[in-house]
Amino acid sequence: MRLGGRIQAAIEVLDDIETRRRPAADALKDWGLNHRFAGSGDRAAIGNIVYDCLRRKKSLHYLSGGETSRLLVFSLLVNDWGMKPAELHGQLKDDRFAPELLSADEIASMEKRDLSQAPADVQADVPEWCVPSFEANFSEAWIDELKAFGNRPPVDMRVNTLKASREKTLRQIARTGAKPTPIARHGMRIDTPEPFARQPNVQVEEAFRKGRFEIQDEGSQIVADLVFARPGESVLDYCAGAGGKTLALAAAMENKGQVHAYDSDKSRLAPIHERLKRAGTHNVQVHAPEDDLSALHGRMDRVVLDAPCTGSGTWRRRPDAKWRLDTKNLEQRLEQQEQVLQAGAPFVKPGGYLIYITCSIFPEENENQVYSFVEANPEFEIISAGGAWEELYGYDKPAPWSSDMQTITLTPASTGTDGFFFCVMERAKGQA
Repeated sequence: MRLGGRIQAAIEVLDDIETRRRPAADALKDWGLNHRFAGSGDRAAIGNIVYDCLRRKKSLHYLSGGETSRLLVFSLLVNDWGMKPAELHGQLKDDRFAPELLSADEIASMEKRDLSQAPADVQADVPEWCVPSFEANFSEAWIDELKAFGNRPPVDMRVNTLKASREKTLRQIARTGAKPTPIARHGMRIDTPEPFARQPNVQVEEAFRKGRFEIQDEGSQIVADLVFARPGESVLDYCAGAGGKTLALAAAMENKGQVHAYDSDKSRLAPIHERLKRAGTHNVQVHAPEDDLSALHGRMDRVVLDAPCTGSGTWRRRPDAKWRLDTKNLEQRLEQQEQVLQAGAPFVKPGGYLIYITCSIFPEENENQVYSFVEANPEFEIISAGGAWEELYGYDKPAPWSSDMQTITLTPASTGTDGFFFCVMERAKGQA
């Protein structure tokens, strides 16, 4: 496909997402199934356009002076991808599959727009109702923090130390351009490619098929590392999902002790079995939703609650979710988080730790939840996550966002990762 066809395809996909309020991945998949002539390079380029448009939808619409998907795509190409209107016209004028070219008035409108004069929510590319929350969380830095979610994320991977070292694995996948992650001790990263290029498919690598690494954002690796799970301990991963953090915990424990992986949703838990087998883990016991876990009450050294949340910390990777989120969704997640905290706490033994994690940057889901919990449950006390960070990573790495270093928030702006909140609460000894 030529550039015009790719642009028109992206416009059609964006219209589909907007009209049907459906996930971008589903709309792109359907487009590909209905246009089988498109090669993998075409599909990658179209996907890049779509996702980049969704990451900065508000600001790109503002810069274009309009609200259509056509203007959104052209605004991306001109304002973010550095293509001049004259250059675009030169490439598209004889392409019968191209959309209507920019008019002189549309070009003039783009040229006179100044994003610094736009409302704050437009500069930050967030729904307007979110602004008070992010102002409360990040203070005067909130716009810069949220702008960073408009950047395309890299591909991060975690080396499975049960099977390989990072140095050896990097050599095995050298052709992908992978390098060590800036913070995570066992992480590897493939940087973001040029606008029209596609990321290498690392799942076809022999090292992946043999379980030597997993695809996992560096932020997710970091919060799993900060759990400080030790060989021989008993750990409950209460919201295990597909098992990304379960695998990291099992490796940190060197296959010694026991990790109990539980999730209330059997479909979310389904992929964990194949992943555990590929990784070579022997210290993980998977519990189905209907299993009775009462025998574990008061016996766990560490209980990890990767709580259900809005997923706002993953807006770089799922920008379409940002525009579907509303206050009702947030309220539902807050209720679920309170339930998970109350359900997970009884498993912690006296002197043990309750670890609360979200992939969210809303303070309502993070600081507000844990401080309310310890106020209602005085046998638990928040201990310094910032201290754990410094113990593990020292002082020479990018530092997470925190107002008091008791709890920490990883963000694209502060740590170059997805957004994650992390808090550790210790249960007082003698509190059964």
